[in-house]
Amino acid sequence: LAPHLTRIFPEPASDEDILRVHTPQHLARIKAESAQPKGGDAGDGTSPFGHEGFAIAALAAGGSIAALNSVLDGTVRNSYALVRPPGHHARPETGMGFCIFSNAAIAIRHAQAKNPDLRVATVDWDVHHGNGTQACFWERSDVLTVSLHMPHGAWGLSHPQTGGVDELGMGVGQGFNINVPLEFGTGDSGYLRAFSEVIDPIVRAFDPSLIVVACGQDASAFDPNGRQCVSMAGFHGLGAAVAALATACCDGRIVLVQEGGYARTYAAFCLQATLEGVLGEVPKSADPLAFYPDDSARSDASIEVARTALQPFWPVLAKH
Repeated sequence: LAPHLTRIFPEPASDEDILRVHTPQHLARIKAESAQPKGGDAGDGTSPFGHEGFAIAALAAGGSIAALNSVLDGTVRNSYALVRPPGHHARPETGMGFCIFSNAAIAIRHAQAKNPDLRVATVDWDVHHGNGTQACFWERSDVLTVSLHMPHGAWGLSHPQTGGVDELGMGVGQGFNINVPLEFGTGDSGYLRAFSEVIDPIVRAFDPSLIVVACGQDASAFDPNGRQCVSMAGFHGLGAAVAALATACCDGRIVLVQEGGYARTYAAFCLQATLEGVLGEVPKSADPLAFYPDDSARSDASIEVARTALQPFWPVLAKH
Protein backbone atom coordinates (compact mmCIF):
# COMPACT_ATOMS: atom_id res chain seq x y z
CA LEU A 1 0.00 0.00 0.00
CA ALA A 2 3.02 2.31 0.28
CA PRO A 3 2.47 3.97 -3.15
CA HIS A 4 -0.95 5.12 -1.94
CA LEU A 5 0.33 6.67 1.30
CA THR A 6 1.94 9.95 2.32
CA ARG A 7 4.14 9.86 5.41
CA ILE A 8 3.33 12.48 8.03
CA PHE A 9 5.97 13.36 10.62
CA PRO A 10 4.58 14.14 14.10
CA GLU A 11 5.73 16.34 16.94
CA PRO A 12 5.01 15.47 20.57
CA ALA A 13 1.78 16.85 21.98
CA SER A 14 2.37 19.89 24.17
CA ASP A 15 1.28 20.13 27.79
CA GLU A 16 -1.41 22.55 26.61
CA ASP A 17 -2.72 19.94 24.18
CA ILE A 18 -2.82 17.23 26.85
CA LEU A 19 -4.43 19.51 29.44
CA ARG A 20 -7.39 20.23 27.17
CA VAL A 21 -8.43 16.64 27.96
CA HIS A 22 -6.56 15.46 31.07
CA THR A 23 -6.28 16.84 34.58
CA PRO A 24 -3.07 18.58 35.72
CA GLN A 25 -2.68 15.90 38.39
CA HIS A 26 -2.66 13.08 35.82
CA LEU A 27 -0.13 14.83 33.60
CA ALA A 28 2.14 15.65 36.55
CA ARG A 29 2.06 12.06 37.82
CA ILE A 30 2.91 10.56 34.41
CA LYS A 31 5.82 12.99 34.05
CA ALA A 32 7.11 12.24 37.54
CA GLU A 33 6.90 8.47 37.18
CA SER A 34 8.42 8.65 33.71
CA ALA A 35 11.54 10.21 35.24
CA GLN A 36 12.02 7.23 37.55
CA PRO A 37 14.53 4.54 36.46
CA LYS A 38 11.81 1.88 36.33
CA GLY A 39 9.06 4.12 34.95
CA GLY A 40 5.53 3.88 36.32
CA ASP A 41 1.95 2.90 35.62
CA ALA A 42 -0.76 4.55 33.54
CA GLY A 43 -3.09 4.60 36.54
CA ASP A 44 -4.87 1.25 36.90
CA GLY A 45 -2.00 -0.69 38.43
CA THR A 46 -1.75 -3.04 35.45
CA SER A 47 -0.47 -0.76 32.65
CA PRO A 48 3.25 -0.23 33.23
CA PHE A 49 5.48 2.03 31.18
CA GLY A 50 9.23 2.42 31.19
CA HIS A 51 11.69 5.20 31.86
CA GLU A 52 10.88 8.20 29.61
CA GLY A 53 7.46 6.70 28.86
CA PHE A 54 5.97 10.18 28.91
CA ALA A 55 7.95 11.13 25.79
CA ILE A 56 6.52 8.19 23.86
CA ALA A 57 2.97 8.85 25.08
CA ALA A 58 3.25 12.54 24.12
CA LEU A 59 4.50 11.51 20.68
CA ALA A 60 1.53 9.13 20.24
CA ALA A 61 -0.87 11.95 21.07
CA GLY A 62 1.11 14.29 18.81
CA GLY A 63 0.95 11.76 15.99
CA SER A 64 -2.81 11.73 16.31
CA ILE A 65 -2.87 15.53 16.20
CA ALA A 66 -0.68 15.54 13.08
CA ALA A 67 -2.94 12.98 11.39
CA LEU A 68 -6.06 15.03 12.12
CA ASN A 69 -4.45 18.34 11.13
CA SER A 70 -3.30 16.86 7.82
CA VAL A 71 -6.89 16.00 6.94
CA LEU A 72 -8.36 19.33 8.03
CA ASP A 73 -5.77 21.37 6.12
CA GLY A 74 -6.29 19.31 2.96
CA THR A 75 -2.81 17.75 2.82
CA VAL A 76 -4.47 14.35 2.61
CA ARG A 77 -8.08 13.19 2.39
CA ASN A 78 -7.76 10.62 5.16
CA SER A 79 -5.03 9.49 7.52
CA TYR A 80 -4.00 6.67 9.83
CA ALA A 81 -2.14 7.37 13.08
CA LEU A 82 -0.25 4.13 13.69
CA VAL A 83 0.71 5.01 17.27
CA ARG A 84 1.55 3.37 20.56
CA PRO A 85 0.58 3.53 23.38
CA PRO A 86 -3.12 3.47 22.45
CA GLY A 87 -5.59 5.87 24.00
CA HIS A 88 -9.30 5.02 24.11
CA HIS A 89 -9.31 3.80 27.74
CA ALA A 90 -7.58 6.90 29.15
CA ARG A 91 -10.01 9.05 31.11
CA PRO A 92 -9.37 12.72 31.98
CA GLU A 93 -8.09 11.82 35.45
CA THR A 94 -6.21 8.57 34.74
CA GLY A 95 -4.81 6.17 32.21
CA MET A 96 -5.77 2.49 32.09
CA GLY A 97 -5.90 -0.52 29.81
CA PHE A 98 -2.43 0.14 28.31
CA CYS A 99 -3.50 3.75 27.54
CA ILE A 100 -1.69 6.75 29.07
CA PHE A 101 -3.30 9.68 27.26
CA SER A 102 -6.52 9.77 25.22
CA ASN A 103 -4.88 10.26 21.82
CA ALA A 104 -7.97 10.75 19.66
CA ALA A 105 -9.64 13.04 22.20
CA ILE A 106 -6.50 15.19 22.46
CA ALA A 107 -6.37 15.51 18.67
CA ILE A 108 -10.05 16.46 18.50
CA ARG A 109 -9.80 19.07 21.23
CA HIS A 110 -6.66 20.50 19.60
CA ALA A 111 -8.61 20.95 16.36
CA GLN A 112 -11.63 22.41 18.14
CA ALA A 113 -9.41 24.95 19.90
CA LYS A 114 -8.62 26.32 16.42
CA ASN A 115 -12.15 25.82 15.07
CA PRO A 116 -14.80 25.91 17.82
CA ASP A 117 -17.55 25.01 15.33
CA LEU A 118 -15.92 21.68 14.39
CA ARG A 119 -18.28 18.73 14.84
CA VAL A 120 -16.63 15.33 15.10
CA ALA A 121 -18.09 11.82 15.07
CA THR A 122 -15.91 9.14 16.67
CA VAL A 123 -16.47 5.52 15.74
CA ASP A 124 -14.72 2.94 17.92
CA TRP A 125 -14.60 -0.68 16.70
CA ASP A 126 -11.90 -1.84 19.09
CA VAL A 127 -13.32 -4.94 20.78
CA HIS A 128 -13.33 -3.23 24.19
CA HIS A 129 -15.57 -0.35 25.21
CA GLY A 130 -14.04 3.07 24.55
CA ASN A 131 -14.70 4.20 28.11
CA GLY A 132 -12.00 6.87 28.06
CA THR A 133 -13.25 8.59 24.93
CA GLN A 134 -16.76 8.38 26.36
CA ALA A 135 -15.65 10.09 29.57
CA CYS A 136 -13.77 12.84 27.70
CA PHE A 137 -16.91 13.92 25.81
CA TRP A 138 -19.63 12.81 28.25
CA GLU A 139 -21.13 16.30 28.55
CA ARG A 140 -20.54 17.56 24.99
CA SER A 141 -22.83 17.65 22.00
CA ASP A 142 -20.23 18.69 19.41
CA VAL A 143 -18.54 15.27 19.56
CA LEU A 144 -20.57 12.13 18.91
CA THR A 145 -18.96 9.05 20.48
CA VAL A 146 -19.95 5.61 19.14
CA SER A 147 -18.50 2.33 20.41
CA LEU A 148 -18.99 -1.22 19.11
CA HIS A 149 -17.66 -3.74 21.60
CA MET A 150 -18.06 -7.09 23.35
CA PRO A 151 -21.08 -7.53 25.62
CA HIS A 152 -21.42 -5.15 28.56
CA GLY A 153 -19.42 -6.60 31.45
CA ALA A 154 -17.96 -9.42 29.34
CA TRP A 155 -14.35 -8.91 30.36
CA GLY A 156 -12.68 -9.42 33.72
CA LEU A 157 -12.20 -7.03 36.59
CA SER A 158 -9.09 -5.58 34.94
CA HIS A 159 -11.40 -3.77 32.48
CA PRO A 160 -14.02 -1.15 33.40
CA GLN A 161 -17.53 -2.58 33.50
CA THR A 162 -18.96 0.03 31.18
CA GLY A 163 -20.47 0.25 27.73
CA GLY A 164 -24.18 -0.38 28.24
CA VAL A 165 -26.76 1.05 25.87
CA ASP A 166 -28.11 3.18 28.74
CA GLU A 167 -24.85 5.20 28.95
CA LEU A 168 -26.01 8.12 26.82
CA GLY A 169 -24.11 11.15 28.08
CA MET A 170 -25.15 13.93 30.45
CA GLY A 171 -26.56 17.43 30.17
CA VAL A 172 -26.20 18.81 26.65
CA GLY A 173 -24.29 15.63 25.82
CA GLN A 174 -27.23 13.34 26.52
CA GLY A 175 -27.91 11.21 23.46
CA PHE A 176 -24.52 11.92 21.92
CA ASN A 177 -22.83 8.90 23.49
CA ILE A 178 -23.72 5.66 21.70
CA ASN A 179 -22.86 2.14 22.82
CA VAL A 180 -23.64 -0.97 20.79
CA PRO A 181 -22.60 -4.11 22.71
CA LEU A 182 -22.43 -7.16 20.41
CA GLU A 183 -22.62 -10.80 21.42
CA PHE A 184 -19.59 -13.08 21.30
CA GLY A 185 -18.96 -14.49 17.85
CA THR A 186 -20.88 -11.74 16.04
CA GLY A 187 -18.55 -11.99 13.02
CA ASP A 188 -18.20 -9.96 9.85
CA SER A 189 -21.83 -9.68 8.83
CA GLY A 190 -22.99 -8.77 12.34
CA TYR A 191 -20.46 -5.96 12.63
CA LEU A 192 -21.38 -4.65 9.20
CA ARG A 193 -25.09 -4.81 10.06
CA ALA A 194 -24.49 -2.86 13.26
CA PHE A 195 -22.61 -0.28 11.22
CA SER A 196 -25.28 0.06 8.55
CA GLU A 197 -28.33 -0.13 10.85
CA VAL A 198 -27.12 1.95 13.82
CA ILE A 199 -23.89 3.84 13.17
CA ASP A 200 -24.48 5.02 9.61
CA PRO A 201 -27.91 6.64 10.18
CA ILE A 202 -26.88 8.28 13.45
CA VAL A 203 -23.66 9.75 12.05
CA ARG A 204 -25.51 11.06 8.98
CA ALA A 205 -28.07 12.72 11.24
CA PHE A 206 -25.29 14.21 13.38
CA ASP A 207 -23.67 15.69 10.22
CA PRO A 208 -20.02 15.85 11.35
CA SER A 209 -17.15 17.85 9.90
CA LEU A 210 -15.04 14.71 9.96
CA ILE A 211 -15.00 11.16 11.35
CA VAL A 212 -12.36 9.84 13.75
CA VAL A 213 -12.10 6.05 14.03
CA ALA A 214 -10.67 4.34 17.11
CA CYS A 215 -9.25 1.56 14.99
CA GLY A 216 -8.45 -1.64 16.86
CA GLN A 217 -7.89 -5.08 15.36
CA ASP A 218 -8.76 -7.03 18.52
CA ALA A 219 -12.24 -7.96 17.28
CA SER A 220 -10.43 -10.40 14.98
CA ALA A 221 -11.08 -14.12 15.06
CA PHE A 222 -7.65 -14.90 16.51
CA ASP A 223 -7.21 -12.18 19.09
CA PRO A 224 -6.49 -13.43 22.62
CA ASN A 225 -8.42 -10.47 24.12
CA GLY A 226 -11.50 -10.66 21.91
CA ARG A 227 -14.08 -13.22 20.84
CA GLN A 228 -15.79 -11.57 17.90
CA CYS A 229 -14.64 -13.64 14.89
CA VAL A 230 -14.07 -10.68 12.56
CA SER A 231 -11.86 -11.54 9.57
CA MET A 232 -9.80 -9.59 7.06
CA ALA A 233 -12.96 -9.38 4.94
CA GLY A 234 -14.85 -7.86 7.85
CA PHE A 235 -12.20 -5.22 8.49
CA HIS A 236 -12.09 -4.43 4.77
CA GLY A 237 -15.87 -4.00 4.91
CA LEU A 238 -15.66 -1.69 7.94
CA GLY A 239 -13.01 0.42 6.22
CA ALA A 240 -15.13 0.67 3.08
CA ALA A 241 -18.26 1.46 5.10
CA VAL A 242 -16.68 4.32 7.02
CA ALA A 243 -15.17 5.69 3.80
CA ALA A 244 -18.60 5.67 2.12
CA LEU A 245 -20.15 7.33 5.18
CA ALA A 246 -17.48 10.03 5.24
CA THR A 247 -17.93 10.66 1.51
CA ALA A 248 -21.64 11.13 2.10
CA CYS A 249 -21.45 13.52 5.05
CA CYS A 250 -18.02 15.16 5.41
CA ASP A 251 -16.21 15.23 2.05
CA GLY A 252 -14.44 11.94 2.79
CA ARG A 253 -12.51 13.26 5.80
CA ILE A 254 -11.48 10.35 8.05
CA VAL A 255 -8.77 9.98 10.70
CA LEU A 256 -8.05 6.47 11.97
CA VAL A 257 -6.15 6.18 15.26
CA GLN A 258 -4.61 2.85 16.23
CA GLU A 259 -6.03 1.16 19.34
CA GLY A 260 -5.90 -2.54 20.34
CA GLY A 261 -4.83 -5.65 18.47
CA TYR A 262 -2.94 -8.52 20.14
CA ALA A 263 -2.91 -11.40 17.64
CA ARG A 264 0.67 -11.09 16.45
CA THR A 265 0.07 -13.50 13.59
CA TYR A 266 -3.06 -11.74 12.33
CA ALA A 267 -3.45 -8.12 13.46
CA ALA A 268 -1.28 -6.70 10.67
CA PHE A 269 -3.38 -8.47 8.03
CA CYS A 270 -6.52 -6.88 9.53
CA LEU A 271 -4.86 -3.45 9.57
CA GLN A 272 -3.93 -3.86 5.90
CA ALA A 273 -7.48 -4.93 5.06
CA THR A 274 -8.91 -1.89 6.88
CA LEU A 275 -6.69 0.48 4.93
CA GLU A 276 -7.57 -1.22 1.66
CA GLY A 277 -11.23 -0.72 2.48
CA VAL A 278 -10.73 2.95 3.29
CA LEU A 279 -8.70 3.48 0.11
CA GLY A 280 -11.14 1.58 -2.09
CA GLU A 281 -8.49 -0.99 -2.97
CA VAL A 282 -9.19 -4.61 -3.82
CA PRO A 283 -7.58 -6.86 -1.15
CA LYS A 284 -4.00 -7.59 -2.18
CA SER A 285 -3.43 -10.55 0.12
CA ALA A 286 -5.39 -13.72 0.62
CA ASP A 287 -6.58 -14.25 4.19
CA PRO A 288 -4.00 -16.66 5.66
CA LEU A 289 -6.35 -17.93 8.38
CA ALA A 290 -9.76 -17.97 6.72
CA PHE A 291 -11.80 -20.56 8.55
CA TYR A 292 -14.09 -18.90 11.10
CA PRO A 293 -17.83 -18.86 11.71
CA ASP A 294 -19.91 -15.88 10.69
CA ASP A 295 -23.27 -16.06 12.43
CA SER A 296 -25.05 -12.73 12.04
CA ALA A 297 -28.03 -14.07 14.00
CA ARG A 298 -25.93 -13.76 17.15
CA SER A 299 -26.12 -9.98 16.84
CA ASP A 300 -29.83 -9.65 15.99
CA ALA A 301 -31.01 -9.11 19.57
CA SER A 302 -28.06 -6.82 20.43
CA ILE A 303 -28.68 -4.55 17.47
CA GLU A 304 -32.40 -4.37 18.17
CA VAL A 305 -31.80 -3.49 21.84
CA ALA A 306 -29.47 -0.68 20.79
CA ARG A 307 -31.90 0.65 18.18
CA THR A 308 -34.76 0.68 20.69
CA ALA A 309 -32.73 2.44 23.38
CA LEU A 310 -31.46 5.09 20.98
CA GLN A 311 -34.65 5.89 19.04
CA PRO A 312 -35.83 8.57 21.49
CA PHE A 313 -32.63 10.51 20.78
CA TRP A 314 -32.19 9.50 17.14
CA PRO A 315 -35.63 9.11 15.44
CA VAL A 316 -33.82 8.15 12.24
CA LEU A 317 -33.46 4.67 13.77
CA ALA A 318 -37.22 4.08 13.86
CA LYS A 319 -38.41 1.36 11.50
CA HIS A 320 -40.80 2.53 8.80
